[in-house]
Amino acid sequence: MSIENQNDLLALKEVGRIVRLALTAMAHRVRAGITTGKLAEIGGKVMRENGASSAPRMVYGFPGDVLISLNDEAVHGIPSYSRTIHAGDLVKLDVTFEKNGYMADAALTVPVEPVSEDARRLAACAERAFGKAMQFARANCRVNEIGRAIEHEVRDSGFRVIRELGGHGIGRTIHETPTVPNFDDPSARQLLTKGLVITVEPIIAMGSGKPVDGGDGWTVKTVDGGLSAHYEHTLVITDSEPILLTAA
Repeated sequence: MSIENQNDLLALKEVGRIVRLALTAMAHRVRAGITTGKLAEIGGKVMRENGASSAPRMVYGFPGDVLISLNDEAVHGIPSYSRTIHAGDLVKLDVTFEKNGYMADAALTVPVEPVSEDARRLAACAERAFGKAMQFARANCRVNEIGRAIEHEVRDSGFRVIRELGGHGIGRTIHETPTVPNFDDPSARQLLTKGLVITVEPIIAMGSGKPVDGGDGWTVKTVDGGLSAHYEHTLVITDSEPILLTAA
């Protein structure tokens, strides 16, 4: 969607605030021994206390309030009270909420200490690639310039983007136009316009960066078992720096 008035912006900021609160609450509780189900419970409590709903559950029937993926799981992991987090894990927390007809989406990767240096570098690279992309997340840049900046940073760091996964328009539903690839896709040459609401989300991996169905109908994993990291914000395009709706 594109913001048409001040009410749109205020409503998106509100649901973005709730997404950030849930992500922060969950991230603070990530540790060895906790289950992904318990983490999801923490995020869901924040959601309900603030009058929001789970957008993946609402739109796609996802079996959880939030998405939590571990290690070689890139995205869409299903939380479970039988899934325990261990030292050395990379935990991807992915939250998309809806409130009053507006949606926002954000994700981060939390290393569970002690982790390998490569795992730590991978998580840091996803966030750093997002930062590089922000130079091109402004009006009159082209969508593929975002992807070019992300892939350049990821490749220079010795990792790969998972090309089949990327960002997207958002606002009134989860996935809207445009698609925002994490590489220099020659077909993604749409001009970004002032007021456009999108997500930018580097999803990267060690190894080949090729995805495979995880077998539960939702989870996407790396085909070679390489660790994956994910970092995302929902933002509004402006003539200069974007407005990060889901940032602190």
